[in-house]
Amino acid sequence: MQKDVKELVLTIVKPLVTQPDEVSLELIEGEEFMEYHLKVAEGDIGRIIGRQGRIIQAIRTVVYFVPVEGKKVRLLVDQ
Repeated sequence: MQKDVKELVLTIVKPLVTQPDEVSLELIEGEEFMEYHLKVAEGDIGRIIGRQGRIIQAIRTVVYFVPVEGKKVRLLVDQ
């Protein structure tokens, strides 16, 4: 399932950015959460977040519905 979430996020994010080669996604697994840390090129951060955070919220809504082994999923954008 972890691979599914990663592929889903990358499939959604890469077409939105101008530098898709700079996109990376790192998983940090905790006791309660599966945290996915998304990194994009500095100039693409605004494209991922969107106006008033609408784009990142839409991405999170889709990702949070993927079932993952009894843990909650978090998607964070790192700079």
